[in-house]
Amino acid sequence: MIRVLVVDDSAVARDLLKHILTSEAEMVVIGEARDGQEAVEFVAGNKPDVITMDINMPRLNGFDATRQIMEKNPVPIVIVTASWDPNDLNKAWQAMEAGAVAAVEKPRYSTEEDYRNNAKNIIDTVRLMSQVKVVRRWSAGRKGRSPNAPSPRVENGVSLPRYEIVAIGASTGGPPVLKELLETLPENFSAPIAIVQHIARNFTAGLVEWLDRSTSLKVRVAKNRERLEPGTVYVAPDGLQMKFDRSSNIVLTDDPPENGLKPSVSYLFRSTAEVFGKKAVGILLTGMGRDGANELKTLKDSGAITIAQDKESSVIHGMPGEAIKIGGASHIAAPDKIVGLLMRLIGTGVNK
Repeated sequence: MIRVLVVDDSAVARDLLKHILTSEAEMVVIGEARDGQEAVEFVAGNKPDVITMDINMPRLNGFDATRQIMEKNPVPIVIVTASWDPNDLNKAWQAMEAGAVAAVEKPRYSTEEDYRNNAKNIIDTVRLMSQVKVVRRWSAGRKGRSPNAPSPRVENGVSLPRYEIVAIGASTGGPPVLKELLETLPENFSAPIAIVQHIARNFTAGLVEWLDRSTSLKVRVAKNRERLEPGTVYVAPDGLQMKFDRSSNIVLTDDPPENGLKPSVSYLFRSTAEVFGKKAVGILLTGMGRDGANELKTLKDSGAITIAQDKESSVIHGMPGEAIKIGGASHIAAPDKIVGLLMRLIGTGVNK
């Protein structure tokens, strides 16, 4: 049985979430909280398997409640927020940084199909996140800093190949890892970065704004036919596949989902292998399923450097774990080590 604490200042929203969650025989709502303070107090005396957490609440908002819970009595927390509210979105991303493991849209009544899909996403996310092993998070976190690394054009007297693209795939638990990677890279990092992050619909723009504020790199939602530029991060938009043409331009398509996903990491990695081959670095981060696993192996076989996040630092080791199983990763590393690898392989300035 999955024991859930529902946190929302709206009685209507709490009732709707309870209705959705308890429609599954394996789920039981063991408590409700009207604000973050009630949630912190409840968790101090009870142990839910997972919490659904609203963001904009009186007394103590969802971000501060998440931070306090993760410091004292860590529990998997799923942020449930209205994606169109900029204030909510900003705090949702802060809550992810503080230790929340996922974010989903609040239930809505636009159409019956939308409601069913939204409800299923909430149920699936809560079920999956209830199994995540979380650890205590400390408020005095490490601040990002640019590594003090030389340009890596020559190592031990041997010229390194020129890497023209870094392609990254991530799913559950990915946003905080992406932030950790990007905030540590210097402004003059010499390669463009393309990212597919599996995320709830309408959350991509908020993710991009959050990442852009945390790094000296330029972070943007990718546009069709946009030319890749060094030191720029391109995040695949909602509902489109992202690939490259032979002129190193981004191409956005309405091609079908792969592995049930659109955008798909597999789609991005396959195009990266075809266009850039040995001039690419592919990175597969935390996430459920196997999207991108086979294609990371394809990248490796094409001569690219491939990196999979290690199990210890992954919220869910599905995607990187599957890639490791089939020999798709030339390196297995935690996020801080991944940054070191990128600086050694690519660094700053123009590789020659």
